[in-house]
Amino acid sequence: MKKTLLTFALLSILPTAALANQAGDILVRGGLTMAAPGGNQADVLLDGSATPLSISVGDNTQLGLNFVYFFDSNWAIELLAATPFTHDVVLHDPEGATNSIYGIDLNGATLAEVSHLPPTLSALYYFDTGSTFKPYVGVGLNYTIFFDEEFTPTPQAAGFSNLELDGSFGYSVQVGLDYELDKNWSVNVSARYIDISSEATFDLDNALEVPGGLAGKGSATVDVDPMVYSIMLGYKF
Repeated sequence: MKKTLLTFALLSILPTAALANQAGDILVRGGLTMAAPGGNQADVLLDGSATPLSISVGDNTQLGLNFVYFFDSNWAIELLAATPFTHDVVLHDPEGATNSIYGIDLNGATLAEVSHLPPTLSALYYFDTGSTFKPYVGVGLNYTIFFDEEFTPTPQAAGFSNLELDGSFGYSVQVGLDYELDKNWSVNVSARYIDISSEATFDLDNALEVPGGLAGKGSATVDVDPMVYSIMLGYKF
C-alpha cells in the first residue's frame, strides 16, 4: 500500500516538474494582436493657433509575434513584434460644413491612414503556481515607427497634404497567462498598455479653392496610448 501511494505521489510531481520553465528556454508565439487606441481626441493647431478640429485614431488587428527567453523559472525577457498596424485617423469638427478652414464637411470622416510598427522589449516575471497555468506581469520599453502616412482623397481635395508623424519612445506594462498544453505547446493571452505619443504635422492650403479658406502648417500631438490584446499559440524550444 505504501509503495502504491509513493508511486502516485511521484507521478503527480513529475508532470509539474517537466512543465516548469528552465533557464535557456526559448518560447516563440504567434497569433492575433489588436491595438485599441485610448480614444483620445487631439486638438489640431494651424500655425500654432487653435482650431475647432480634433482627431482620433481607430482600432486595428494584425498578426502578432513575440519571442521569450527565460533566465530561470521566474524571470524572462520578451520581444513583441507584429505585421504593420494600419489605423484610420478620424476628423472631428463640431462646426461641420460651416467651418471656413476647409469648406467641406468632414466631421466623423476618415481623414488619413497611418501605418506603424511598435516593437516592445519587456522584462517578465512569472509567478510560481506549480501547475500548467503560468500567469505573469511585465514592464518594458516601446519604440513606435510611423510610415505610409497619407490623407484620403476628400481631405486632399480640401487642401490637406504632407502628413508626417514622429517616432515615439514610451513605456509598456502588461499582464498575461500561458496555459501549457504539453512540454512544448502552450496558449497565451495577454493585455498590455503602451505609452505612444507622436507629433503630427501637415500642410493646409485651400485659400484658392475655398472662399475664406486658409493656408498654413498644421500640427497635433496625438496620444495613441493603445491597449494591446493578444491571443497566441506558443512553442517552447
